Amino acid sequence: MFISGKSLRETGANELARKLSILLTERVSPELMTCRDVVESGRYPYTGRLGILSEADREAVDEAMALTSTTELSGVDFAQISDGQRQRVMLARAMSQQPELLILDEPTSYLDIRHKLELLNTLKKLVREKNTAVLMSLHELDLALRVSDKIVCIDGGKVGRVGTPEEIFSGGYISALYGISEVCFCESSGCAELEKPAGAPEVFVISGGGNSGGVFRRLQRAGTPFAAGIIPANDIDLPAARALAAEVISRPAFSEASQEAVQRGLRLIGECGGVICCPGSCGALNPENSELLSCARRLGKLISDA
Repeated sequence: MFISGKSLRETGANELARKLSILLTERVSPELMTCRDVVESGRYPYTGRLGILSEADREAVDEAMALTSTTELSGVDFAQISDGQRQRVMLARAMSQQPELLILDEPTSYLDIRHKLELLNTLKKLVREKNTAVLMSLHELDLALRVSDKIVCIDGGKVGRVGTPEEIFSGGYISALYGISEVCFCESSGCAELEKPAGAPEVFVISGGGNSGGVFRRLQRAGTPFAAGIIPANDIDLPAARALAAEVISRPAFSEASQEAVQRGLRLIGECGGVICCPGSCGALNPENSELLSCARRLGKLISDA
């Protein structure tokens, strides 16, 4: 293994500590140390044997704590803070080393959504502004898709594929890697859907316009099987419909639906007990859905016309 062209075997401990910083998920329990004390310990590779911090060391600590939103924890006993706060303080410690390479193991663990986003933005800033290489392990696929420049997939303890997010999240590779249905996993968002309700459709959802996902998931949570249509092929709700609906009627993007698709929609409305019309699903761009809505009203099956 090499860092900056030099083998780790030929690199001294102090030099390595200046080039490489590691943040693991295991809990650390320093005794009688404030959060700032913990962050300052990241400067030890620069302080010499006496461990006395210079003004430059203190500035590096201040910057790391500001970037991780931990400045307000400076005087707080490290043993008294939450797991999420510990994660941020330990990240500040790793950043205070000012390494060339920062290795993180599940860095978003224990963090709420606000601090998770702040952390990822901070890491991207480190890469761009400090030219720091960041290598981290993640199981959150949606985050890996959004934050990574390159992704290395591990399959059975070996490297399965290396590439950009666009190369990894395509062709059904992630579904195959994790052994899940391609229908349940959306490659464009990096998100998976839960199992669809079993049975024949009980509700028909007039869809299209990008506002149907919430309705689909509400029906899925209630265990109500449903059909959906007529959805354009480029609609953002089509992947969720395919994952959650018992049957989906779609049409090509920027084209009218076939008469076969319209007739199938009318038959399903006749068979279902109710119809939900989602916002933006009818109108000049979706004339076939307006026909389905008229049918639902005529049959007295319209549950909701949002």
